[in-house]
Amino acid sequence: MRYIKLYILVAFLAISCKTIQETSVAQAPEKTVQDVREIQGGMWIPSLLEGMNENEMLQLGSKMTAKDIYDVNNSSLKDAIVHFNGGCTSEIISPNGLLLTNHHCGYGAIQSHSTVENDYLKDGFWAMNYGQELPNPSMNVTFIKRIDDVTSEVFKGITANMDEASKLKIINQNIEKIAKAAQKEDWQDANIKSIYHGNQFLLFVTETFNDLRLVGAPPSSIGKFGADTDNWMWPRHTGDFSMFRIYADANNRPAKYSKDNVPYKPNHYLPISLDGVQEGDFTLVFGFPGRTNEYLPAVGVDQIANVLNPARIEIRDNALKITDSFMRKNADIKIKYASKYASTANYWKKWIGESQGIQKSKAIEKKRELEKEFTKIVNEKDLVGL
Repeated sequence: MRYIKLYILVAFLAISCKTIQETSVAQAPEKTVQDVREIQGGMWIPSLLEGMNENEMLQLGSKMTAKDIYDVNNSSLKDAIVHFNGGCTSEIISPNGLLLTNHHCGYGAIQSHSTVENDYLKDGFWAMNYGQELPNPSMNVTFIKRIDDVTSEVFKGITANMDEASKLKIINQNIEKIAKAAQKEDWQDANIKSIYHGNQFLLFVTETFNDLRLVGAPPSSIGKFGADTDNWMWPRHTGDFSMFRIYADANNRPAKYSKDNVPYKPNHYLPISLDGVQEGDFTLVFGFPGRTNEYLPAVGVDQIANVLNPARIEIRDNALKITDSFMRKNADIKIKYASKYASTANYWKKWIGESQGIQKSKAIEKKRELEKEFTKIVNEKDLVGL
């Protein structure tokens, strides 16, 4: 009924229209590459796909409808895409709660079970049966059950002549009221998040599972192949994956770790395709991208590239050198600091590439030109209005 290609060594998945590749132009001959690029701006919300976004997806070659991706009343793709431990995206790939995520997302768990005698970071780990799977009491995964646009309710009572402090007070009061009144089951949570810098508000009804067990991970020579040199670089040739299993109580509901818990039975899981990638394939990336600074003005981008990132990079460069000097001297220290070092190095490399990308693409200059053009259009419209 539903089909998505899963490339086993690439743990991915964020609903972002930037992932509609230019190769998809072959699926929509009436569109030019420029047309496709214009479609790619910003992020798409799963619950708001019906309409223009769905039409564009279908024209570009999607075999899935909006309801195949997000459906509250029936199983859909959203039921197989999981927020992993508050920071990563993961995917359910079996009817028994088997979960796939990035190697670096599971790195802390792999480290926590490693010792000098049994170094799973170095050698990898594979559970041969349920009994060998390793518990991780401090980890969790979250499913999105429903997304509601509550913008109008959040802005209720706001008037144009209010100062910002008064507006914020009413908005916070409305958010608390809406979250408490949200329809949900006792074991579910309701949270309201703002997007587009507070211009839109979405209610998320979620389920969080706290019994998560390590099933397998490749050795770091595969999972971190290329190390920091290749991190944030594409194409990348690393086996960046690890596998976990979600456990639930006898009613298939969230529960704390217990030996009596059983593998979770998902509403939907991703079937695995071994067909590989074909020219012109439609590509959808679905998951939890965190945040975007796409709409920052030129002055904000300038601050990131020339003020914030240089300071961040210098601090982490020194931290990495100090940590590395101790890790090289002692195998036990190397294991204990492995996850901390990897996390520090991840952002260090990200900020280096971000600054280089901004400079290479002349993003600040382009932003300034766009802002001048936008200001001109606004001024002309105001004059027409007069």
